[in-house]
Amino acid sequence: MIGIILLTCTLLYVIPRTSAAGMLLLTAYFGGAVATNVIAGNPLFSHVLFPVYFALLAWAGLALRNQRIIQFINNKN
Repeated sequence: MIGIILLTCTLLYVIPRTSAAGMLLLTAYFGGAVATNVIAGNPLFSHVLFPVYFALLAWAGLALRNQRIIQFINNKN
């Protein structure tokens, strides 16, 4: 079930029209991965923060594909 959820979020991220919604869902998914690693007591930089690194790379990819994301971050209309 977890794999199906990840696949669905990733497909939403890949489709240009739904990429922002897909990225928000992926961010929530990565947050759950961080929480799970914290509860499991895994090492901080190698396990706990890996989903954060991956989410930052995915957000950067979305920002490069969609200029509205950069405008939203900079609060420019």
